[in-house]
Amino acid sequence: MDILTDGEEITSIGEIASALGLTTRTIRYWEEVGIIESVPRSDGATRGFTPYYVRRIKFIIKLKELGLTIREMQELYAAYGEAKQTERMVPRLVEILDEHIEKIDEKMAKLASLRSDISSYRQHMVKKFGNETGG
Repeated sequence: MDILTDGEEITSIGEIASALGLTTRTIRYWEEVGIIESVPRSDGATRGFTPYYVRRIKFIIKLKELGLTIREMQELYAAYGEAKQTERMVPRLVEILDEHIEKIDEKMAKLASLRSDISSYRQHMVKKFGNETGG
């Protein structure tokens, strides 16, 4: 996918970072850990990205917003593999998202319990000491 088709342009790392609200260091890090790739520019001096890789970077941003870790993204990239088979990646992505939903549900249950405990304790304090706010 890193071969340009006619009419495609390579976008520099600086342009991508600016357009997507990232730092160039973040993009380089993602490249270092193997979840994105760049192509050498014709002048050989600057990293560049084809429209395909720009879409991948946007996808990674979404995955990050969903709470996926770098390791999970590496796993998805490996599942996607050399053959670029979406049908291999999607089931694993769904699995990972299900795991995140389960973790969120657990955290929400713990927070609800904590909220209940704090509310009960507050009510106890108000009954015991009156409605003093200390302010």
